[in-house]
Amino acid sequence: MASSLKSQPPPHPTFNLSYPSPSILLLTINRPSAMNSLPSASHWEADALLSWFDNEPSLRVAIITGAGKKAFCAGQDLIEQAGFRGGSRGGEEIPIALRRHPPSGFAGISRRMGKGKPIIAAVNGFALGGGFEICLNCDLVLASPTATFGLPEATVGLYAAAGGLPRLMHNTSLQIASEIALTGKRLTAQEALSYHLINKISKSQESVVEEAVEMAKKIVALSPDAVVVTRAALRETWEEGSVERGVQRVGERFEKGLFEGENIKIGLQAFKGKRKPEWVESKL
Repeated sequence: MASSLKSQPPPHPTFNLSYPSPSILLLTINRPSAMNSLPSASHWEADALLSWFDNEPSLRVAIITGAGKKAFCAGQDLIEQAGFRGGSRGGEEIPIALRRHPPSGFAGISRRMGKGKPIIAAVNGFALGGGFEICLNCDLVLASPTATFGLPEATVGLYAAAGGLPRLMHNTSLQIASEIALTGKRLTAQEALSYHLINKISKSQESVVEEAVEMAKKIVALSPDAVVVTRAALRETWEEGSVERGVQRVGERFEKGLFEGENIKIGLQAFKGKRKPEWVESKL
C-alpha cells in the first residue's frame, strides 16, 4: 500500500505507520514502556501526520491505536510535565511549542475540526486523560472488552484542557460528565457503550484493530467526496448546536465542489447501471 502513496509522511518517531488495507492508514502510538503516554513534541508530530493524511489522496480513513496490550494512551507524559514546571530542561530554556498542544489538540485529534477525513479509535487498553480526549473527538470508537476510560487530571492538579470536558458534556449529561471528571471515575467498555461514548466492543482484545479495519472498509467503499462532506455536516452541527447553521456552512464550503466533481457522476451512473462505482480521488 505504501507504494501507492503520492507523498511521503513527515517524521513520526512516536508513531508506527502501516496500511492494513487499501486507502486505510493505521497509526500506532509506540511508547508501551511509558503506557503510550505522549510527550509534548509528539502532539506536533501527530498534527503534521494528520495534515499529511488529510492531503494524501490515496488515503481515506485513519485508525489510531496503542502498541502493546495494556494501554491505548495514558495521556500526557507527566514526568516530562513535572520537569517543565521547573522552567528549564537540563539548564536550557524549554521552547514554548513543547509546552503547548497544536490547535488540533492532544495527539493532533482532540480539537481537530473542519475539513478532514474520518478517524477511528481502536482502543486496546486504558484510555486516560488525553487518551480519552482522543476518543471523544474520533468519528468512530471501537473498544476492547478490557478497555477503560477516564479523566483523572484533577487527581494530579490538572484539568482536561484538550476539549474532553465539553465533548463529554455533549455526549452524556451534566451529571454523568461531572461524575467522570470530578470523581476520577473510570468507565468500563460496557459503561462507555451505555453512555454512547463508543460505537462497539470488539469480540476480543486481539481483534479490536481488525474489527476497526473492517469498519474503515465500509467507509472506503463510499464516495470520498461524500464522506468528507457528510463528516463536515455532522461536525458543524455538533460544534455549533444549530441545524440550520450547520446546513448553511457546509453548503457554502462544499456543495459546488461536490456537485461539480467526478464522484457524484460516477455514483449516479453506477446506480443507473446497477454496478459497483469505481471512485476517483477526492478533489475537495
